[in-house]
Amino acid sequence: MNRKDYHINIFYSEADGGYVADIPDLQAGSAFGKTPAEALKQVQLAKRLWLQSAKAERKPIPKPRDRPAIYQTASELLVGF
Repeated sequence: MNRKDYHINIFYSEADGGYVADIPDLQAGSAFGKTPAEALKQVQLAKRLWLQSAKAERKPIPKPRDRPAIYQTASELLVGF
């Protein structure tokens, strides 16, 4: 499967006392959780709702593009296997 999806960052926020997950390609696409798994689950929900809302309002939906170089290189190496 060579499907490109939105990159998700997950990091610990000392100020918030938990984990923040964000999707750089989607403006205001972020979520919070007490654990990395919870933050991921919440940002996936936020992504789904963001995309549904954009479609309903006929707003442009950005293509996934923000991928760290390490992931791009790994993907390129796997092409053809």
